[in-house]
Amino acid sequence: MAENSDNKKVTNDEIDLLDLFRRMGRTFSRWGGTLSRGILISIVFMLRKWVYLTFSIILGIGLSYFLKYTSEGLYSSDMIISSNAVSTSDLIIYVNKLHTFCRDNNKPAIATALCTEQGKIEMIKDIQAYWIIDKNKDNIPDYIDFSNNHNVYDTINVRMQDRLAITVKTTSPTELNGIRDGIFRYINGNKFFEEQNKIRIAQIDEMLSRLNYDINQLDSLQKIKYFEETKNRIPEKGGQMIFLQEQKTQLIYDDIYTLYTQKQSFDRQKEIFPDIITLLSDFTSPLKPKNSASYYGKVIIPLFFGVCLIILILIHNRKKLHEVYNKY
Repeated sequence: MAENSDNKKVTNDEIDLLDLFRRMGRTFSRWGGTLSRGILISIVFMLRKWVYLTFSIILGIGLSYFLKYTSEGLYSSDMIISSNAVSTSDLIIYVNKLHTFCRDNNKPAIATALCTEQGKIEMIKDIQAYWIIDKNKDNIPDYIDFSNNHNVYDTINVRMQDRLAITVKTTSPTELNGIRDGIFRYINGNKFFEEQNKIRIAQIDEMLSRLNYDINQLDSLQKIKYFEETKNRIPEKGGQMIFLQEQKTQLIYDDIYTLYTQKQSFDRQKEIFPDIITLLSDFTSPLKPKNSASYYGKVIIPLFFGVCLIILILIHNRKKLHEVYNKY
């Protein structure tokens, strides 16, 4: 009896599971049918109203070209700098104060920060700093994170900690060099950054002094050991030498080369990166303005098309909407 009950229970479970799959299949089938029917109705509806929809697209294109020719040209360019004295995050936060000034249209604050004439400030539309992303951690910059949506928990694609990008938008690309100089004055004028850089250079000098001392000491030791080892060589007939002591001079070479490598690294930092920041890639003069017809069209055309479609749907269903309105 117990075995029959178990078999019956298993059979019922199998039937219930099959019934569940059949119900799921019917549900998905209904959803697919409804979706297909909705797509078909939408296509037929748009084909019937193609004149109005086409007119909305033409109107959007026309407005895009109108804005292109009536708006002042907006040019955008990027420069890459290295942060030598402070962390890249601190430098990005500091530079983005200029972005806040531009967003608030605070022209006097921008003029004061960049030490630039008020007339030239009118041409600056935005200044903003961004992280540079290194994909696969190969220490090669891959792209600029303009959207600021990089996942900080991503351990494969990481933010580069030794450089950043600064984007400038201006109505006069010929002023990019002046804007770059103003940004450099703004950063180099920060007292905290200046003190940090002085400390960094002083520490480099101390390390170079110590490395030079250690290299001289090892060099002297190498000469002494070479002299001692040479004395212990006894000439034999035939011009061959017998070594009474193992040569240990070669053991010092690795230490000396290691110290020289460290010294070269510090020399490079002092000579190539002596300032708070270093320009790695300068602004390039853009050939075309950023606000072209396509710049406006990618927003205006879908907007006009969508609004026109919604209006047509409301007009087509006005009777049902009126009934619902009267009912409630």
